[in-house]
Amino acid sequence: MPVYRQDSAVVPKRRRAPLAAAVHDTVDRREFLAMAAACSAFPVAAAGAKRPPIVDTHTHCFAGRADARFPYHPRGTYQPEQPTTPEFLLKLMDGAGVDFAVVVHPEPYQDDHRYLEHCLAVGKGRLKGTVLVFADRPGSIEQLPELAKRLPVVTARIHAYQPVRLPPFGKSELRRLWQLAGDHGLAMQLHFIPEHAAGFEPLIREFKQTRVIVDHLGRPFDAKPEHNDRILRWADFPNVVMKLSSLPAPASKEAAELPRVLRRLADAFGPDRLIYGGGFDEKATAESYRRERERLAGLLSFLTAEAQAKLLGGNAAKLFRFGAG
Repeated sequence: MPVYRQDSAVVPKRRRAPLAAAVHDTVDRREFLAMAAACSAFPVAAAGAKRPPIVDTHTHCFAGRADARFPYHPRGTYQPEQPTTPEFLLKLMDGAGVDFAVVVHPEPYQDDHRYLEHCLAVGKGRLKGTVLVFADRPGSIEQLPELAKRLPVVTARIHAYQPVRLPPFGKSELRRLWQLAGDHGLAMQLHFIPEHAAGFEPLIREFKQTRVIVDHLGRPFDAKPEHNDRILRWADFPNVVMKLSSLPAPASKEAAELPRVLRRLADAFGPDRLIYGGGFDEKATAESYRRERERLAGLLSFLTAEAQAKLLGGNAAKLFRFGAG
């Protein structure tokens, strides 16, 4: 299993601004900071001040197989049996202290957005969405302007991880999708394995005013070191934001590398271009949902409380205009 390189040569020193006070090497000190970070997952505001919002930027909702109103698409890559409804999401958000969330329209529905529309209606302002259209499928991209006008959607997502389902890299169709999304106020949300990152770079460079969201840490555990280094260099593009989501399970072998991965991403992108997502699925409880956020906070104990408040919601609230009225 390839791992992140432990050196930091690919991250220019000019971007490695101090993010927190120095951490001593003693075990007691590390444990203390981890506990303090877990507490900071719920920032305490000063008397009379409003606390920073908590925003989960990566949730999936499914109607399940039994709901004939929202059938899965024939091209869907998987079809969850059990529902994971917006009502369930909102209940867990209340129990876990999450103010807002982004419903990432999942692949089982492909470019049929009826269930996303249902979820956003139930959310009543607490939920916003991600659309999924396909640049190389006739009639798919044409949905985007109408969806962006009618629904509270904030990003258009592209997948590039299955060899048989790659976007049309280097072709006018992908450029058109990118331009259309930007013209309608949407960010581009990229879910890919790092070996395909190079195909996106020309568009990131060309459309400097269009925000780019990198899902799932850039999937560093699915790549060679040189491909991961490319993702770190994307921090040189001011329009790129890194999403800290899909963390390896604590008992997995990848989890041992996670502190290094998070440290490199935080040093590269800085506290203003990090957002978080994760912990919600059909098996989640309010307690487990909260714990996943606390776990991330503990792994980021080297950040200041202010920086953690930004990545746990402040940045996403501003980027996706949550609570803007």
